[in-house]
Amino acid sequence: MDIPINVKVSCESEIVGRSICIIINPINHKVTHVVVKMEPFPHTERLVAVDLIEESTPDNIQLACKKEDLKGMQPFVEFRFLPGDETDQEYTVASYRLWPYALPIDEPIPVEYEHIPSGEIAFHRGSQVKATDGTVGQIDEFLIDPKSELITHLILREGHLWGKKEISIPISEIDHIGEDVIYLKLDRHAIEALPRIPARHPGGGKRQKTEGKN
Repeated sequence: MDIPINVKVSCESEIVGRSICIIINPINHKVTHVVVKMEPFPHTERLVAVDLIEESTPDNIQLACKKEDLKGMQPFVEFRFLPGDETDQEYTVASYRLWPYALPIDEPIPVEYEHIPSGEIAFHRGSQVKATDGTVGQIDEFLIDPKSELITHLILREGHLWGKKEISIPISEIDHIGEDVIYLKLDRHAIEALPRIPARHPGGGKRQKTEGKN
């Protein structure tokens, strides 16, 4: 089953938003949640347990719940307010986000936090994949075994070093997982020899059969 980033998410055949982030457990290599950015405005981001995924393709995630149920799920982004005279790093980040608008120095400063379950890691669109000799591409999606919920492969999306065809990397070739970065045991030459997957057509549709390198 595909668990893709930045695709449509549906409830009862109605499009309710897009997947913007995937949460995984870096110890057992399980996908635990998908983050859904809801439509319409204010585009609240909700943390959705992977158990609620009824069906998933490279173009759509279908949830086994109602839209109203989704609205009641935990927000992924939370805001906290720091005192206006705060001088640590968090204050600096908040000030940068609000630039160029000036705030009175004694006003509370809003800071955005992602609600990531303890011990787990969030992967966003654009998260990097690094070989032993440098960055090789960005994560497009994870493939998981629907029975065990274990990740079996990760997919490098179009735009990596080897052109338009996507590359499937077995989970066994992952050395370790960092924050928004996956480190591989392979170098670029070894990755180039892995099977390629035809990139998705811009209009959608399921992937074709995996093919070997020409």
